[in-house]
Amino acid sequence: MEAHRSFFFFFAIATSAIFSIANAAESKTHYHDFVIQETPVKRLCNTEKVITVNGMLPGPTLEITNGDTLVVNVVNRAQYNVTIHWHGVRQMRTGWADGPEFVTQCPIRPGGKYTYRFTIQGQEGTLWWHAHSSWLRATVYGALIIYPKDGYPFPTPKRQAPIILGEWWNANPIDVVREATRTGAAPNVSDAYTINGQPGDLYNCSSKDTTIIPIASGETNLLRVINAALNQPLFFTIANHKLIIVGADASYLKPFTTNVLMLGPGQTTDVLITGDQPSGRYYAAARAYQSAQNAAFDNTTTTAILEYKSAPCSAKNCTGSKAVMPQLPAYNDTATVTAFSNSFRSREKTLVPTTIDENLFFTVGLGLNKCPPNFNKAKQCQGPNGTRFTASMNNVSFQLPSSFSLLQAHQMGVKGVFSTDFPAAPPVKFDYTGNVSRAIWQPVPGTKVYRLKYGARVQIVLQDTSIVTPENHPIHLHGYDFYIVAEGFGNYNPRSDPSKFNLVDPPLRNTVAVPVNGWAVIRFVADNPGVWLMHCHLDVHITWGLAMAFLVDNGVGVLESIEAPPEDLPPC
Repeated sequence: MEAHRSFFFFFAIATSAIFSIANAAESKTHYHDFVIQETPVKRLCNTEKVITVNGMLPGPTLEITNGDTLVVNVVNRAQYNVTIHWHGVRQMRTGWADGPEFVTQCPIRPGGKYTYRFTIQGQEGTLWWHAHSSWLRATVYGALIIYPKDGYPFPTPKRQAPIILGEWWNANPIDVVREATRTGAAPNVSDAYTINGQPGDLYNCSSKDTTIIPIASGETNLLRVINAALNQPLFFTIANHKLIIVGADASYLKPFTTNVLMLGPGQTTDVLITGDQPSGRYYAAARAYQSAQNAAFDNTTTTAILEYKSAPCSAKNCTGSKAVMPQLPAYNDTATVTAFSNSFRSREKTLVPTTIDENLFFTVGLGLNKCPPNFNKAKQCQGPNGTRFTASMNNVSFQLPSSFSLLQAHQMGVKGVFSTDFPAAPPVKFDYTGNVSRAIWQPVPGTKVYRLKYGARVQIVLQDTSIVTPENHPIHLHGYDFYIVAEGFGNYNPRSDPSKFNLVDPPLRNTVAVPVNGWAVIRFVADNPGVWLMHCHLDVHITWGLAMAFLVDNGVGVLESIEAPPEDLPPC
C-alpha cells in the first residue's frame, strides 16, 4: 500500500473534479478528523517511526472554495504535544484557531483533542497546514486548496495537483532538535528532500515509489508547489518545460514565465505547465538554495517524474526508460533568486497603504550566546569557539511562555506572561551587512510583543544581518497577508530606498524571503485583532528565537473584535 501511495495520492487529486466553478453552490462547511499518531514509514532503506496525520505522509489534502468553513477535529494519540497551524489563512477574528503553540493556544496534550473552526474569506489558490510544535512539522503537513468562487483569472486547467516539497531524516526529527538544543550546535541536516513524501530516483531504495505527475499532450495543468521543508529554501524545475507563474500564497499574480522557482519554507506558488514536449518522461527536481556562508546543508536532489499519458511505457513498467534530467541552479545562485523574486506583481492595482502610522525597522539574524558558567563547555557549548547558537529580531531572542498562551494571557488579563516593549528599531545602529561589533552578538532573551491599534497602517523594514553569517530568511506573519513593496541588498537607506517602492501592484504574500545580506519592506493594515506570531520559517531559527509577536487591539464593536475563546480550547 505504502509503495504505491504517492502515485494514487497525486492521481486522485489530479483527476478530482475541477468542478464547474461558474455554478458553485452556496458556501459549505467541511468536516475532517485528524488523528495524530506514530506511524512506521520506510524511506531510504530505513523504517522510522514518525508522527503523521491519519497515518499519511504527506497528510490529507483539504479542498474547499473561497467562503467555505473548515471544522477539523484533531485527536492527539502521539507521545508529544501538538498543534496545527493553517499557514496563510487570515483567521479573521478566529485567532484561537491559528495554532502556534503557546502563542494562540496551549498545545493538545497526548490523549487530548481540539476542534479548529474557521472560515476562508477572500483567499483563493494554494495554502497548506502543518504542526506548530517543536519539529513535528517535519512529517505533519498537507495541502490546503482553495478553489475560486467565480472562476480562474486564467484558462481553466485540465487537471491540477499539489507538489509538496519536504525533508526527511533517518532519525526522529524531535531527537534531532533536542540534541541540537542540548549541545548548542547546529542540528544535523536532513538525509533527503522529498516530493509528495517520496525522495525519488536519485536516492537508495526510492525509485519504485517516485511520485508520478501525469500529463497529456496539448493540455495545460495547474501545479500547486508548496515548500514544506523544515529548514531549507529550495529550487524547483521540470526538464524541458516552461513554468507560468499565476499565483502565490493564495493570491493571484500577473503571469510570468520562468525555468525555475525558488520557494522559501512556507511559501507556495501556483504554476501552469503545458504538455508541449515530445511524449516521454521528464524529471521534476528540487534541491537547496543555500545562502548562508560556510554552513552545512543537505546537497541532495529530490525528483518526481512528469509522465505523458502517451509515453511508450507506464508508471508500472518503465524499466530502462530514463527520464530527462533538468539543469538546476548552483546552490548559491542568488542572482537567479533575485530575478525570480523581482518578477512578482499583483494581477491588479492594489490597495497598499500609502500613509503609515507605524514605521518599524526589524533586524533579523543569528547570534552566539556565551557558554553559561554551569554548562559543560565540551558537551553543551559546541557552537563556534565554545558558544551556543541563538537568533533574534532587534536583538531580542524570543522565548515562548509555558504556563499560558500569549492570547489567553491577553484575554484574561494575566500579568507577567509577556511584556509590550518589543523595540520598534534595534537598540544599536550598526553596519548590518559588514563587520559587526561582538558587543551585539549575544541577544537578550525575552517574551516581548509589539502592540498595534486596530486599523493601524504598518510598514516594516526587515534587515538581514551578518552577525555569524548572512542568510536568506523566510519571514512569515500569522493572521495577515502583506504587500512586499521593495527588496534590496546592503543596508536599507531610509532616504534613498523609498524611491524604489512599488505602491501600484506589489505582490501580496504571507511569507517574504528577505534577501541574504539585504532587506525587504512590507506593508499591511492591522485589521485582525489578536496575537500574531512573526517568525523565520527555518524551524532551526525559530527554535533559536528568531521571532516576535504583534498584539493587535480590538476595534469598535463585535465585528472588529476577536471572537470569544472556544469551550474546548486546550488547557495549560
